[in-house]
Amino acid sequence: MEWIALIVAGFFEMFGVLMIHQLHQNRNVQTLLLMITGFGVSFICLGYALNTLPMGTAYAIWTGMGASGGTILGMVFYNEAKDWKRLCLITMVLGAAIGLKLVS
Repeated sequence: MEWIALIVAGFFEMFGVLMIHQLHQNRNVQTLLLMITGFGVSFICLGYALNTLPMGTAYAIWTGMGASGGTILGMVFYNEAKDWKRLCLITMVLGAAIGLKLVS
């Protein structure tokens, strides 16, 4: 169950990052509340996952999902650069997170 909570935390982290971008485009209360909710749920799920998972592994997976997911979502929704170097580095980050899961 803790692994599921960690994955959910990663997805809400990505949602929070998207809301940061939205907040820069149009400042309104709804977007601010969505951003706070996204990051809040992310922290709550991460905290739950840390009850049994090693802190270093959980944090690496959470930040890896947030960083890689935010980059991928930026490519998909905001037409950010999609060159092979960025994709290779995202693959490396995700591979390292998966490797940490396999050894913990």
